[in-house]
Amino acid sequence: MLKNIFSAFIPIFVAVDAVGVLPIFISFTSGLSKKEKSKIIVNSMYTAIGLALGFIFLGKWIFAFLGITIADFMIAGGIILFCISIIDIIASKKKKQLSGKELAAVPLGVPLIVGPAVLTTSLLIIGEYGLYATLISIFINVLLAGLIFSLSDRVLKIIGEPGARVLSKVTSLLLAAIAVMMVRKGIMRILIDKI
Repeated sequence: MLKNIFSAFIPIFVAVDAVGVLPIFISFTSGLSKKEKSKIIVNSMYTAIGLALGFIFLGKWIFAFLGITIADFMIAGGIILFCISIIDIIASKKKKQLSGKELAAVPLGVPLIVGPAVLTTSLLIIGEYGLYATLISIFINVLLAGLIFSLSDRVLKIIGEPGARVLSKVTSLLLAAIAVMMVRKGIMRILIDKI
């Protein structure tokens, strides 16, 4: 069982990429109090776990009923991320476009912590390592993401406020690139399925 959990943990860890998402979290939460950030972290974890559980148990049937594919999901998630990143890039002054609750749900909880990569990986590894190992690895990875996000204040102390502003613009550009990648992978999936 432990071997299966560890084997399931690794691909989910790579798919979540909490360290890669940390700069995006910092850029969206700069200027917020520690209490507000903690609330956002907890809510994003609830959202991520809720979606992952819902998708594992109901996703195949809901997608089949609605005629949605994983590729459609990837493209939709990419478009949402792209819109959020563009708004941040072109804003002359950093404005909070999203409230704490909105930010916790989209884009942090979904699709940054648990997005198409995590959901697809989960479906694939259930068959290989079992349902329990997959569920445990998702819980551990979401908790790990929350822990990493809670260290964001220490990272901010190191880079300072000007560094945070620069990081905000750079990560928005990276977020746009991630969004394009998600759309591209979704389109490639559709094309491969047609062949």
